Amino acid sequence: MVADETGQCAIIDPGCNNDKERAELVRVIEANALKPVKLLNTHCHIDHFPGNKYVCDTYGLLPEFHKIELEVMKGAMAYQDIFGFKLEESPSPENYLDGGDVVKFGNTVFDVIFTPGHSPGSLSFYSKADKLVFGGDVLFLGSVGRYDLPGADGKVLYETITTKMMALPDDTIVYSGHGPETTIGHERKTNPFLNKQFFFGV
Repeated sequence: MVADETGQCAIIDPGCNNDKERAELVRVIEANALKPVKLLNTHCHIDHFPGNKYVCDTYGLLPEFHKIELEVMKGAMAYQDIFGFKLEESPSPENYLDGGDVVKFGNTVFDVIFTPGHSPGSLSFYSKADKLVFGGDVLFLGSVGRYDLPGADGKVLYETITTKMMALPDDTIVYSGHGPETTIGHERKTNPFLNKQFFFGV
């Protein structure tokens, strides 16, 4: 979740596929007197949307994501048994997002960046004012998102990272879908995947 001084907040990529995680989501919202007003998905792999229906039922929010990811989500629902998931089907968006769009809530403004490669319709949410980006599974501390999944493409991911993520200022904090935060500057200096040889097929 991300909130500002108005108390309005956005919920991004809710896992929440069990009662304990759902209770924790509600606890944090209530403890901080927050008002959820946006439900955003960076992409729709099986671990990034399980809580969508719960958030919709609890707070009346429909998800917003790139239209390409609807098929990714349908695919995830079809193969969930293989990974031991029993997911509730996510509601579909009324509003799809694309690169160049702007998401606003409270006093917060996110520029939407189209960042495919790990998933074909992946989006990142960038706040210039707050110097941060929620990048889903595009860029991690010392690593990058997988590109051996259906719909993934290593060449596209490499281009996304080098031309879009690395175009952000060095002091931009990167909040990834997994693991600790990092900064663009740190990854520019140390991430081995900025070297093409680490991307097979690039």
